[in-house]
Amino acid sequence: MAIAAAAASSSSSLFPKYPCLSRNSPRLPQSLRFSSTIRAVTLQPAKSERNQTLELEGDLFSCPICYEPLIRKGPTGLTLGAIYRSGFKCRKCDKTYSSKDNYLDLTVISGLKDYTEVKPASTELFRSPFVSFLYERGWRQNFNRSGFPGPDEEEYFKSAQGGLLVDVSCGSGLFSRKFAKSGTYSGVVALDFSENMLRQCYDFIKQDNTILTSNLALVRADVCRLPFASGFVDAVHAGAALHCWPSPSNAVAEISRILRSGGVFVGTTFLRYTSSTSLTGRVLRERILQNYNYLTEEEIEDLCTSCGLTNYTSKVQQSFIMFAAQKP
Repeated sequence: MAIAAAAASSSSSLFPKYPCLSRNSPRLPQSLRFSSTIRAVTLQPAKSERNQTLELEGDLFSCPICYEPLIRKGPTGLTLGAIYRSGFKCRKCDKTYSSKDNYLDLTVISGLKDYTEVKPASTELFRSPFVSFLYERGWRQNFNRSGFPGPDEEEYFKSAQGGLLVDVSCGSGLFSRKFAKSGTYSGVVALDFSENMLRQCYDFIKQDNTILTSNLALVRADVCRLPFASGFVDAVHAGAALHCWPSPSNAVAEISRILRSGGVFVGTTFLRYTSSTSLTGRVLRERILQNYNYLTEEEIEDLCTSCGLTNYTSKVQQSFIMFAAQKP
């Protein structure tokens, strides 16, 4: 599972999966970029022509308002340092985005001075500095009691090897760091709405130089307004996250939008109850978990299918589920 090297040492591609697309590669005239469907299929059968052009121009992120590619000013690359020293601007909205505390803020509310937005309690809880600090210092370990399967998702990501992986609701980066360190992907984006989770993620990253210099970016974004072009991402991971999203349906629809054909969505979450839960147990769990979006096995499959994802598969352990679905 090695990443292909760039064609020349002085000009490495942002996406090593396509070594021919270096930043010094001659650009095609505008009139010829979309002129040949046969050419696009021959070079990149799994990618759309729009995605091919984005990769050629190095446009990784898109505006969360209009989804137009962002103009980037600064060093190229997906490393923390390169992203931190870069500025981004939307061609259409004229809105600018910049980094703060080593993460890039690509939320709709980025840069607003007077407007504030409060999310549901299930989201605001993880914006707390205290909870963010404890997340990998005891909080996440308690998931094992509910059958949390742990970092075993690699088998589902084989089709995404060498591509771009987005870890939504990454928390303190437990999985993001693992994905980046594996060297399996051309780039990993650790994405969360919580500023404090992203700060904790950076604190863990800077303790390991191999991850610090890898193609790993920290991005603040809303899972319901993901800052990527449609059909651009090879894989999306959401570990123990879906039950905390304000709108799981909108989030899964967004994930389906950004996945390329053949791209995979892998998630884990708590279940409201399982087929083996007694009637009394179901009533109790319904009452206790009413402030969170805990779904059933059937609801998760129905949600993925309704958002255009196929080849759904799942594995249940106690009250936890690991599931995967693919973009056709």
